[in-house]
Amino acid sequence: MRDDDQIPLPDFDLDGFTPYRLAVAAKRTSEELARMYRARFGITIPEWRVLVHLAHSGEVSVRDIEARVALEKYEVSRTAKRLEESGLIAKRGNDRDRRLVSLSLTPKGRAMMAELLPLAKAHQVELERRLGETFAQLEAGLERLLSENGASDGD
Repeated sequence: MRDDDQIPLPDFDLDGFTPYRLAVAAKRTSEELARMYRARFGITIPEWRVLVHLAHSGEVSVRDIEARVALEKYEVSRTAKRLEESGLIAKRGNDRDRRLVSLSLTPKGRAMMAELLPLAKAHQVELERRLGETFAQLEAGLERLLSENGASDGD
């Protein structure tokens, strides 16, 4: 037995650790929706995040998507390439800054999102129903966490 195996660990309640619980809850609720759009439209979670951001914001840069949808730059670039190859988004270089690439939905992408967004809204309604009276408190807490500077992505 190694000496460090004998170092006592402090009490720690993982089931009561908020960052862990938030991460697990986010993954579970995201996966519930993902099963629906994966089966119907054949898209992944990163593809959904890029598409829904474009549906919400219109034409935006890869850098903006990276900052808003919790994906690394390489993930956004790889995802955008797949979506472009599928005909769902269009890429356009920025005339003022060649390092920036703007993305936008194509007509095919808009048509898909016109079908997909009602599914996402229905999922939201179901989450609100499941949470009942506590939903407003959860939303207020999330808003506070997300608006604070220095929020991190770790568990």
